Amino acid sequence: MAAGDPLGRLDDDYPACTMGRAADMLGTTPGFLRALGEARLITPLRSEGGHRRYSRYQLRIAARARELVDQGTSVEVACRIVIPEDQLEEARRINAERRRPAGSPGP
Repeated sequence: MAAGDPLGRLDDDYPACTMGRAADMLGTTPGFLRALGEARLITPLRSEGGHRRYSRYQLRIAARARELVDQGTSVEVACRIVIPEDQLEEARRINAERRRPAGSPGP
């Protein structure tokens, strides 16, 4: 990325995607994303105009839920599976960071 590139500051938590764009990227419908919000799997931020905005992290979570739903799992059950999976992944990341010797580069 070039110096001064404003997109270089975006991280996994930056709410950059609109609902329509997020649905297109995931190959699903806005209704599916609303269902994930109602099930409290993801909570998109809202723009000043009230439009939902999704982060890359939320899109990864939604994509995993969609995989499960595509396999025949209900949305509610998919959400109950995805949440502990995500918590486990975060715990593994934290453990790996703590095991790394001080001053050594990350993954």
